Amino acid sequence: MRSYLFIFLIFAGFQLKAQPALKGGLGSFVQNNKIYPGYSLANCIQGVVQIAFKLDRKGNVYYSEVRKGMGTDLDDEALRLIRMSSGRWIVPSDHDTTTAIIAPINFSLSDCSGKSKQEIKAAIDAYRATNDLTNTVLNYYRALEQGKQPGVNAGRIAELKTTLGIDDKYLSKRLEDGKKKLKQKDNQGACEDFKFVKYMGSKLADELLAKYCR
Repeated sequence: MRSYLFIFLIFAGFQLKAQPALKGGLGSFVQNNKIYPGYSLANCIQGVVQIAFKLDRKGNVYYSEVRKGMGTDLDDEALRLIRMSSGRWIVPSDHDTTTAIIAPINFSLSDCSGKSKQEIKAAIDAYRATNDLTNTVLNYYRALEQGKQPGVNAGRIAELKTTLGIDDKYLSKRLEDGKKKLKQKDNQGACEDFKFVKYMGSKLADELLAKYCR
């Protein structure tokens, strides 16, 4: 299965004489570093994610956010790719570093059959619905770490994890994704994966967190 992801830069408000350019070419960078997110890949979810980001004079991405997303893991991957590009940009001398650059990132799959539009929409809705449940679990373990009283009991958390399909196999996959990001020098993205594992009540990521995420 092949996948394509193209990034175009649009400057909001006014047109600049020159635009920041990524060393080595943005297309090559994206193709070499993208990891099509598992949930969206399995459910044939495609679409455009708009990322807003700002560059300093040295070409570092010092601010980034999802401006308009799909509401699935495509949003996270689009944000990760822009964030990964930090330090690789050539910034023109007249570039206004306070100006947000809007990057519409198009995720498309060339071979995606067997899913109807209704099924894809249902998958997107299901992903969005699980976010609240996932955050309930994450907040539970964060509260325990901080010595606070969680708002739900351990039995309910166990039920939610079962409902979400969060088991050792799933968490091991998140660890592997994090390790891939380490190899790509995306420490922030890797640490987000490792912390996710931790705040799902697992110790599988403890050594990696201590080594890379202090």
